[in-house]
Amino acid sequence: MSSTHTRRALRAPSQIWHDGWFWGSLALAGIMAMPVFALIWLSFGAVGDVWPHLLAHVIPTQLITTLQLMLGVGIICAVTGTITAWLVTFCQFPGRRFFAWALLLPLAMPTYVSAYSYADMLDQAGPFYGVWSALFAAEAYPRIHSIGGAIGVLSLVLYPYVFLSARSAFIQQSTTLIEAARTLGLAPAGCFWRVGLPLARPAVAVGVALVLMECLNDIGAVEHLGVETLTIGVYDTWLVRGSLVGAAQLALMLLGFIALLTLVERSQRRTGTYSARQGRQRSLPRFMPSKAGAIAAFVSCLLPVLFGFILPTFALVSDALDQSVTFELQSAATNSFMLAAIAAALTTGLGLLLAYGARSSRIRAIRALVGFSALGYAIPGTVLAIGIMITLTGIDRSLGYLGSWSSGAVLSGTLVALVFAYTVRFLALAHGTLEAGFGRISPHMDMAARSLGTTRSQTLFRVHIFLLRPPVLAALLLVFVDVMKELPATLVLRPFDFDTLATLVYMRASLGQLEEAALPALMIILVGLVPVVIALMLLDTQRR
Repeated sequence: MSSTHTRRALRAPSQIWHDGWFWGSLALAGIMAMPVFALIWLSFGAVGDVWPHLLAHVIPTQLITTLQLMLGVGIICAVTGTITAWLVTFCQFPGRRFFAWALLLPLAMPTYVSAYSYADMLDQAGPFYGVWSALFAAEAYPRIHSIGGAIGVLSLVLYPYVFLSARSAFIQQSTTLIEAARTLGLAPAGCFWRVGLPLARPAVAVGVALVLMECLNDIGAVEHLGVETLTIGVYDTWLVRGSLVGAAQLALMLLGFIALLTLVERSQRRTGTYSARQGRQRSLPRFMPSKAGAIAAFVSCLLPVLFGFILPTFALVSDALDQSVTFELQSAATNSFMLAAIAAALTTGLGLLLAYGARSSRIRAIRALVGFSALGYAIPGTVLAIGIMITLTGIDRSLGYLGSWSSGAVLSGTLVALVFAYTVRFLALAHGTLEAGFGRISPHMDMAARSLGTTRSQTLFRVHIFLLRPPVLAALLLVFVDVMKELPATLVLRPFDFDTLATLVYMRASLGQLEEAALPALMIILVGLVPVVIALMLLDTQRR
């Protein structure tokens, strides 16, 4: 046994030196990590007199506000997503089939678009204020421009992350466990609290972690609603106070939150394997609630869809009816589609290579490198933008020193910066989708192809690529849609006088032109329906 381990140890270095996939993954991991390393390097620079001001007047308030926002949104999304997922999975009530897919519709609504829509509807010049004033005291009218308004708006848009994760876990739960609990006298509510929820806890924790990451990434909604978070602090410290070093130090503080959430999410994924469903040929039991229970279930599922998607979309449609397609809108739409197509193709291609490299290599370290390369999705767009700006500015200076270009921005401030940011941020999305696709292909296919004399690269492009067409298409669409909706990184890194649909909506809303922002916002929502359809297809596959 010891001689076998010795031979493996001696053979490992030679495998590494001759494994091109390993070195390719190492290079890609280094490139994807450059923005984070740049932030760390810059944070050790001289900050001047900005940091004492930040400590005294900015950080305490923004830190408390950020924690309040995360706590409120996390609790509401956890409760809403978990309960609605249980109801549509295990209870029989009118509209259950409709709500099984309608509860995912808010995924198509960017947070900033929902904030603009509700700010317009709930303004004192809006339709609801007159009704409220006729029935209640005008002084008690709820303020949308507050921490409570931000929690409500973000919760209505982000709860589908928990719903999707919890519903997937409920679908995979063992039918026999639920039936055994019923046999022992547990009511449907008891089955939820004592069987269903404990088994789905890791999945719910994963969904909540994703929700909190989106909270930290948001800039458009919280800024419009007047809520000062750490993300706003990073943006203002750089562009308003003119301190890039101070912004980098704040960004590292924000990365600390993200690292903690990522650790929680990864640990819960590892502990969630025990809830796999046994006996897939058996359908899940359906509880038959009383008439009052059925009405309560219907209302519980209706409210999130009504306030999370139907009302803001209806308001946008009513505002967009009087708008026409202008040259500015056409240009922004063209820019959005162009950037989304380029970023989707590049990100999906890199994700495909990384997923196959981890699958085909015998070197265990390559999996860690691949996971490290895909951490960009957890980094807020504003933080990522600062790191990329520092990195590309350093490259521009190096090119100037070498004499290739005399001066000017070669990479920073160009579309290269935007595509690089999208690739770093959404590589995890493409990689995860393709990794799941590879998991459905038997390893015997690889062995059969290699036994016929093909290389690893030939096996990928002659065998796997044809079996991976659905996951590749899904990855392309998911990255495409997320690039279309991305606001923070685009807002910071875009070239001068260059607009996408997201930045056009943001700029018009910032100027108070909410009606003019309705049409481009509807275009983003329409494109955003694509991941909803993909999510429904994945859930349908799990049910089968």
